[in-house]
Amino acid sequence: MMTRQENLQNKIVTLEEAIRRVGIWRNTGMKITFTNGCFDILHTGHVTYLTQAADLANRLIVGLNSDASVKRQGKADNRPINSEASRAIVLAGLSAVDLVVIFDENTPYELIKTLQPDIVAKGSDYDADERNTDSKTYIVGADLMDATGGKVVSIPLVEGFSTTNLIQKIKQ
Repeated sequence: MMTRQENLQNKIVTLEEAIRRVGIWRNTGMKITFTNGCFDILHTGHVTYLTQAADLANRLIVGLNSDASVKRQGKADNRPINSEASRAIVLAGLSAVDLVVIFDENTPYELIKTLQPDIVAKGSDYDADERNTDSKTYIVGADLMDATGGKVVSIPLVEGFSTTNLIQKIKQ
């Protein structure tokens, strides 16, 4: 029997292992939701969002931006606050999250293309109907979902919660 610590570590996987597990899940008829982000300092908004994303299907895969990927996004110089390894463990500790895959690219496009989820979800600061890839509200992978009959979903954000605001509050 797997210990809770082993189960936690078992959720943080390489792309190759994610492909293997997705294949098993598909063979048993499970539907898969994919989401992604930095998840630097986990807060109520993140947990609510991830739980809602998980409720869209049988399994939830979180694509986690690597430290280098976060830095390239142009966030504050001190971001990420927590390392990719720390952020992955915190995410894996959530019951809503089935797999965490760290990616180093600027976007999770190739990860989505490879894993072929049934649903791609993002927060409502992104628009599920936007198809202009240059728009700031475009959800990466929407074109892939359109091509495969998958769904793109925007999940309402919890007002008043953001990592940036939390960092500012801590500084005060």
